[in-house]
Amino acid sequence: MRNIRSQRPRLSSNAMPRLQSSKVSWRSWDMSDWNKWAPTPFGSLVERLVNGGTPPTEVSRYWSGDIPWITGADFRENGLTEFRRYVSGEAVRETSTNVITERKLLIVTRTGVGKLAIAPCDVAISQDITGVYPSSEKVDTGFLYHRMKVGLEELKKLNQGTSINGIIRSDLISYEINLPPLPQQRRIAEILSTVDDAIEATEALIAKQQQIKLGLMHDLFTRGVWTAESIVRAREAGLTAAVSAKPGQLRPSRGTAPELYKESPLGWIPKDWEMKELGTMSEIVSGVTLNASSDSGVRIVPYLRVANVQDGYLDLSEVKTVCVSEAQFVKLQLRQGDVLMNEGGDFDKLGRGTVWNCEVEPCVHQNHVFRVRPKTEQLDSHYLAFWSQSHFGKKYFVLNSKQSTNLASINSTQLNKFPVFCPSFVEQKEIVRLLGSVVKKVGALTAETAKLQKQKQGLMQDLLTGRVSVS
Repeated sequence: MRNIRSQRPRLSSNAMPRLQSSKVSWRSWDMSDWNKWAPTPFGSLVERLVNGGTPPTEVSRYWSGDIPWITGADFRENGLTEFRRYVSGEAVRETSTNVITERKLLIVTRTGVGKLAIAPCDVAISQDITGVYPSSEKVDTGFLYHRMKVGLEELKKLNQGTSINGIIRSDLISYEINLPPLPQQRRIAEILSTVDDAIEATEALIAKQQQIKLGLMHDLFTRGVWTAESIVRAREAGLTAAVSAKPGQLRPSRGTAPELYKESPLGWIPKDWEMKELGTMSEIVSGVTLNASSDSGVRIVPYLRVANVQDGYLDLSEVKTVCVSEAQFVKLQLRQGDVLMNEGGDFDKLGRGTVWNCEVEPCVHQNHVFRVRPKTEQLDSHYLAFWSQSHFGKKYFVLNSKQSTNLASINSTQLNKFPVFCPSFVEQKEIVRLLGSVVKKVGALTAETAKLQKQKQGLMQDLLTGRVSVS
């Protein structure tokens, strides 16, 4: 698959406006500027609109070319994903697909309605997409791209509650845009694209850190790290691999130092590790069952649902309450360090270990969320959470779950038997520290992305409405 770097106009680094405040590179609103913004139908700003299509998949010669072919599924928030399929020139000549040339606008008007991109190169389009050839004498493509992000959301609302699945061409053509003069259009596009570039760069760093985390998890859960105690034992045993070892370093791989490893049912692990069932190292409890009898309780408390327990974090944007008895409350109240694991849902939701840090006090959990309370000095809560998120954890839950179409579930028996690689408690803590440093970086980058997205929303409201004018 071909990687797509960007589909937006870019500035050189010395041309980028600094994004330090909402007053950089533009000036305050002026009625004389607003009067220059002319309400203009979308249709009068474009030279032509082009439909797409899908070449017959059974004709192999149509799918053996080098022309990228895209559908609505290939769009992401700020452009296109990687190209997945390619068609031939014959497909373009003989079928309903059409090629949209580089730098033209692509709008998803059917499946995945509301997405859009600027073509990074010549691309063939499916019937999901309308190709737009803007009139260069009237409108800047970059400005139109950003303005139609707002416009498509408004057009989508026109058909809510109807059987129409898409944007009607006549609605698109008649949609009015308040259009500033071309020089202002270009400057607005430059400013917004600069923020988009910053968001894209930050998201790329997040993806990189996520890959680093996956690789680090694999190494840490198969090799572990040296501790002062394990170094002493290895040196006393005459193992040369420990001669230059330092606490916190990864152990040498099995290929380099096979004498450090032993075989387990889940693969090779360091000799001083054990593999134990989760139930032997923790207390596992199911939560409150929501039914009519819950109304007879004496205490109303917040409770966690499957939707609250994400992969490695909690989503507490909506926390509901339940009425429980005093006995239920005492049994199910969450404590600092409890690990929350989902009973079921989509395959990607199964298991999901997340540590509770008393974000809501007091709080209990629903029966579809297991509470795992590790025994002190045997199993670190964060180590267990990372282990459940690892390849080993996800594979166990998928293979041992009860499955139906797109859904899966586990029971307490299976969770009690969940196998865990167990280094010493000190080594568990060091593994958590190393993985936690990557998670912290991801968190900081995610917060930066949210900050940039909020800033972009403010800029769009200011610049695309004429509330403030670019200088």
